[in-house]
Amino acid sequence: MMSQTERQYRHVISLCKELFLKKNRDYGTAWRILRLPSLTDQIYIKAQRIRQLQETGVSRVGEGIVPEFVGIINYCVMALIQLQLADDSRMEIPTEELSTLYDRHIEETIGLLLNKNHDYGEAWREMRVSSMTDIILMKLLRTKQIEDNEGKTLVSEGVDANYQDMINYSVFCLIQLGQAQAEQ
Repeated sequence: MMSQTERQYRHVISLCKELFLKKNRDYGTAWRILRLPSLTDQIYIKAQRIRQLQETGVSRVGEGIVPEFVGIINYCVMALIQLQLADDSRMEIPTEELSTLYDRHIEETIGLLLNKNHDYGEAWREMRVSSMTDIILMKLLRTKQIEDNEGKTLVSEGVDANYQDMINYSVFCLIQLGQAQAEQ
């Protein structure tokens, strides 16, 4: 039996994956040309924009915070796929295979979420979206440092764990933002 959190999580992810696959139809897997640090920088741009919108409340391009969190999730999945396919030089990945890869990385990430959520007692539900944005930015700075150290860490998790955490925090934000919109 699925918990409320898992149901909400899977709903958010289904919307993200739908957009991911639609963009794949438009652009293919052109993102395969990007090295991991470039994907990290794309995620950073999105997180920085969210923080800017949270602080100023002004958007000149007409898109709000929600599409940026969706973008963070999808870019993190791209990064996880790139990590998995590091030795695979194909530029184009068939849609069915891409969909399977997306699902695989999300299932691993949901597993991480469920374990942490159990241990932390859903503390994220009491957190502010702005705090979770800051945590995403911190995870990005950590990821950039690991990348600058050529992936070497002494005691820390690797970049994959940071991408998974960023996915989870982004989903939490989207769940909270969805609840806030439903209550208005």
